[in-house]
Amino acid sequence: MLLNFTHSTDTICATATATGTAALAVIRISGTQAKHIVSQIFTPVRSNNHWIHEGYKLHYGSIHNNGSHVDDVLVSVFSAPHSYTGEDSVEISCHGSQYIVQEILKLLLTQGARLAKAGEFTKRAYLNGKLDLSQAEAVADLIASSSKAAHQLAVSQMKGNYAHELSDLRAQLLHFSAMLELELDFAEEDVEFANREELQKLAHTILARIEHLTNSFSIGNAIKNGVPVCIIGEPNVGKSTLLNTILNEDRAIVSDIAGTTRDVIEDTMIIDGITFRFMDTAGIRTTDNHVEQLGINRTFAKIEQATIVLLLVDALQSTSLIQQQIAAIQQRVQPHQHFIVVVNKIDLIPAEQREKHIETPLAAQLGANDAIVYISAKQHKNIHELTSLLVAKTQLNNCGANDIILSNARHYECLVNAADSLQTVLQGLQQGVSNELVCIDLRHALHAIGEITGAISNDETLGHIFKNFCIGK
Repeated sequence: MLLNFTHSTDTICATATATGTAALAVIRISGTQAKHIVSQIFTPVRSNNHWIHEGYKLHYGSIHNNGSHVDDVLVSVFSAPHSYTGEDSVEISCHGSQYIVQEILKLLLTQGARLAKAGEFTKRAYLNGKLDLSQAEAVADLIASSSKAAHQLAVSQMKGNYAHELSDLRAQLLHFSAMLELELDFAEEDVEFANREELQKLAHTILARIEHLTNSFSIGNAIKNGVPVCIIGEPNVGKSTLLNTILNEDRAIVSDIAGTTRDVIEDTMIIDGITFRFMDTAGIRTTDNHVEQLGINRTFAKIEQATIVLLLVDALQSTSLIQQQIAAIQQRVQPHQHFIVVVNKIDLIPAEQREKHIETPLAAQLGANDAIVYISAKQHKNIHELTSLLVAKTQLNNCGANDIILSNARHYECLVNAADSLQTVLQGLQQGVSNELVCIDLRHALHAIGEITGAISNDETLGHIFKNFCIGK
């Protein structure tokens, strides 16, 4: 249920297209007076107002201001409840001049509409039952998606695949909760409506499903925000050259002077539909320069934040020195991270020497989940092999079309809370605690899951979610 949330029924308007000069702009109006307000400023080519009752059609005409022509427009009419917001809605498609857009908005305000707040159209869609809360949040993700993978994830969530999974979990818990509550009502009769063994099995099953969802959060977060890739190594091994080569632009300064990169340089690149956030870091070495040391300290901090750690080494260095560098970084890489050794400048090493003195000893040093690739960043050699390896390491392309992936931090927190409550339920059942205590923990689990879809919500949660939307959506 919705708690203490006032549903506005007045009529709102806003520009749905981006600010700036364009060929066209779209202005949205929604509310009980939407059709009437537009009818006061719009004259269709046909000399009657029957268009107000003709939903789901385009009507050509003009916007006027006290007899003065403003613009020729197309008007789309959507009748409640069959609209995005579930209310009577109108969209005006006009020319993209900011003067024209502002004049039309002024006319709408004069006739009784008000400017919409951020996300208010989608909030009304949620309050009118057109979307659940997780689907409403997916609208913002869809607008913000900058890669194929992020787009697919948002579309899947908007279709309700994720919501159906959560609703199923909650419905099963709700059934057992109702049975336990019923037992409390008949406590004096000493009857049992809820089978304790079945409840334990259900709790284990739901916990496994929740764990699967929470484990997918790292993948979902990478899809949504980009996979963080940290490029590290000693000075002058070619880190900045590699970043520029991958990005196909001169993003980082390249110099033979050791310590040129003093701070972390970040940029993004979409590879095979996946967004990667590359971080070029300060060269790791012993130094007395305070500023350079600060940069090196930041390098170590970025290693902890990365999903993939690229250690770039110089093929011209001795094998033993390269092995020392690998061993030093392996101690810092965590089990959940991917470690790739990138041997640069192979164009300067004869093939037979490379295989015997570099490839064989280095391969023996790597762990089962580590990888190694040989490149020439300057000559663009084997760069495709490296980028293909990056894509493979993300495992995003291994996700099936129907896989449910968690990408929202709020949802993740709710599921963790639900799992904690279910663990307490299991402990209570195993220890034979009273029904009252078990019911309390079940209610906490139900509440946590319900917060995701909006089955349970409040002003603060809704306000926080929709304030991050763009105006007009």
